[in-house]
Amino acid sequence: MKQVNSIRSIKGFTLIELLVALTIIVILAVTVYAALNPAQRLTDSKNARRVADLSEILTAVHQSVVDNKGTYPTNLPTTETQLGSGASGCALTTTASTPGCTIAATACADLMADVGQDLIPYLGSMPIDPVGTAGGATAAKTGYSIKRDSTTGIVTLKACYTEGGTTISVSR
Repeated sequence: MKQVNSIRSIKGFTLIELLVALTIIVILAVTVYAALNPAQRLTDSKNARRVADLSEILTAVHQSVVDNKGTYPTNLPTTETQLGSGASGCALTTTASTPGCTIAATACADLMADVGQDLIPYLGSMPIDPVGTAGGATAAKTGYSIKRDSTTGIVTLKACYTEGGTTISVSR
């Protein structure tokens, strides 16, 4: 008698086995994506860049003060002013896109102006906030503010376009 091939003798995976494997792969992919959280990583990297930029500017200001025997750079303001080369349009109010700064001054503080004592020997160029031109930061309006306390001489820099509800400022 001849034996007929049954369905069970055909090699391959059943539909249930394929669905279980696919479900496991999807669960792993969702877990990895949630653990990496790319949006949070992007926010963290931009804020880290802001801290580095502010530290670089503050170091340049203090190198200038030391090299010039305690004299502050020519255009260093005593009220909070946005850094940049812009002669107008530099005022900022606290909004969702600029949570870190409230600036009344309409002209920017140009510390790279090549007049008197400036930061040209200490900075290649003035850093610009990582939001870039799409977010409103340019060489004319960098997105960073500076202020020198006229009593104590403490210089404070702030990042105006911070993300994630973070306030970023450095003082020395």
